Amino acid sequence: MTRPLSASHGRILIASAALLWSTGGLAIKLVPLPPLGVIFWRSIISFLFLVAVFRPGFDRFRKASLGTAVVYALMILTFVTATKLTTAANAIFLQYTGPLYVLLLAPFLLKEPFRKVDALAIGAALGGMSLFFVGKLDSGALTGNLVAVASGVFFGGTVLLLRRDQSRDAMASVLLGNLFAALISLPFAIGSLALDGRGLALVLFLGIVQMGISYTLFVRGLSAVAAAEASLLGMLEPMFSPVWAFLGIGERPSGWAVLGGAIVLVSVASRTVWEARERLGRKDRSAALPK
Repeated sequence: MTRPLSASHGRILIASAALLWSTGGLAIKLVPLPPLGVIFWRSIISFLFLVAVFRPGFDRFRKASLGTAVVYALMILTFVTATKLTTAANAIFLQYTGPLYVLLLAPFLLKEPFRKVDALAIGAALGGMSLFFVGKLDSGALTGNLVAVASGVFFGGTVLLLRRDQSRDAMASVLLGNLFAALISLPFAIGSLALDGRGLALVLFLGIVQMGISYTLFVRGLSAVAAAEASLLGMLEPMFSPVWAFLGIGERPSGWAVLGGAIVLVSVASRTVWEARERLGRKDRSAALPK
């Protein structure tokens, strides 16, 4: 039987997962393959690793949500493609607009209330997102930024669908999503899958460490850490991704992108902190009521 985690241990696991996620931008850049080739290797290796770790039976896959798996696969396809086309910083900052789409769409998909603070957070984040398109952009960077925006939409959709399908098996949907991403990319990448030793090491790192081990740590950490706190710890990913890209390949995001990314992260973080305080306040008020 697995021993329960302390809150501090859970925080360490989630922070470790976020730091591992943050290495993805640099590693994706370094793999000597086009985006779809990277997607195939990363997704199939991650799928095989997670199958080996969790050993799901066929009945478990039957509990997966096909819609969730497809949206998850689209998130992977768009994020890796964006990372190859624009800077790692732009790709991850724009993907982190995803939680704002959750706030926008939750009233329709989950029947959750929409508050004034949600509108403020969404407006601020969209303003920050617009800064990524200020200044001179070549066609590749512009395309990459637009694909990164789409990645944020699919990221938010994945969160919404996993929340909606709480009665289903989230791990099964994630496993199936990785398999779908590999199968979707394979026909288009079939002629560009050859890897040298360095490329093979990089895709093994992406599939096993950056995706497989990090996801395992994150799921374990969530057993002891509240979702709001986990979301804040997860922001180590967009904070460190540009750092690794700068140290590894000297990639510098523009000043406008740094400012826009900061606005996006502050918007998401502020809304998360507000929600956590509101929840704590409701608990305190409930405890104070006469029994």
